[in-house]
Amino acid sequence: MSERRLTMAKAMVEAIAQEMRDDERVFVMGEDVGPYGGIFDSTQGLLDEFGTERIRDTPISETSFIGAGVGAAMSGMRPIVELMFVDFFGVCMDAIYNLSAKNTYFSGGNWSVPMVIMTATGGGYSDAGQHSQCLHATFAHLPGMKVVHPSNAYDAKGMMTTAIRDDNPVFYMFHKGLQGLGWMWNVPGATTNVPKEPYTVPFGEVGVRREGSDLTIVTLGLMVHRSLDAAKKLSEEGIEAEVLDLRTLVPLDREGVLRSVEKTGRLLVVDEDYKSYGVTAEIIATVAEAGTTMHAPPKRVAYPDIPIPFSRPLEQFALPDADDIASAAHNLMKGAPSTVTA
Repeated sequence: MSERRLTMAKAMVEAIAQEMRDDERVFVMGEDVGPYGGIFDSTQGLLDEFGTERIRDTPISETSFIGAGVGAAMSGMRPIVELMFVDFFGVCMDAIYNLSAKNTYFSGGNWSVPMVIMTATGGGYSDAGQHSQCLHATFAHLPGMKVVHPSNAYDAKGMMTTAIRDDNPVFYMFHKGLQGLGWMWNVPGATTNVPKEPYTVPFGEVGVRREGSDLTIVTLGLMVHRSLDAAKKLSEEGIEAEVLDLRTLVPLDREGVLRSVEKTGRLLVVDEDYKSYGVTAEIIATVAEAGTTMHAPPKRVAYPDIPIPFSRPLEQFALPDADDIASAAHNLMKGAPSTVTA
């Protein structure tokens, strides 16, 4: 396959364009997806090729256009609907969960809902508490939807293609800071080599971003890159951390996590979502229920249970960073031997 380096945003757009060329049932709708190209460049250039029939700007009414997406999917189309910020789920949760996620079950399997809801997550640029959350666990908690969150351009393209072709509703989350936007801070590791040809990345398989023998760091999204930065610092001190990128929360590759923790004997879970009742707790519970013998009790690093501040210094203080992760890893290495059991 021929490759070139793409940002996550360009990789997502390329996947959408290729699927739209191949399948006339695929179309996109949402706020500012047309001439603007999506405020995080998630639909940049699509209007020029596909026109207003297939790239549809919508009114500021999330309930209406996500509900319309459900109806279109159940009528034979394959819509991609952009929820501009994941934080806006509050005004359209009925359409997301009581319609898209449940209608296949309600119909006894007679109707499928092949739609993608793509949405931006994450903080770091002072957009306050109603535009900066991640909410990974909120959607993973609700049966009926697949939930994915790529951390790099290669996965972003392959997982978008997989999502569009899936006959189930897929909640496709992307972190703003990984999109490669010119007006925002960027993470170089998110821009990767991407094949020009269409390809898929399967759901439910962790990505091993760094191999190690001393501890396992399980994470996703932006925190993959923060964890890799922490692992580099730890390596300089003789501590080798294995970094796992979950990539998908539903389905969740529990076996992949267990294999790594069985090898290292230590577990640190990192998430930008809120600490309580979240992904960190689910991963730790998975390891505990398996009765995995460990050298120390597991630890987690996550966003504290507070609204995300508008103040930049306060926001940066609350967001997990590489130093927080490295510090938690040091404490984990000092932990007393134990067996974590259910």
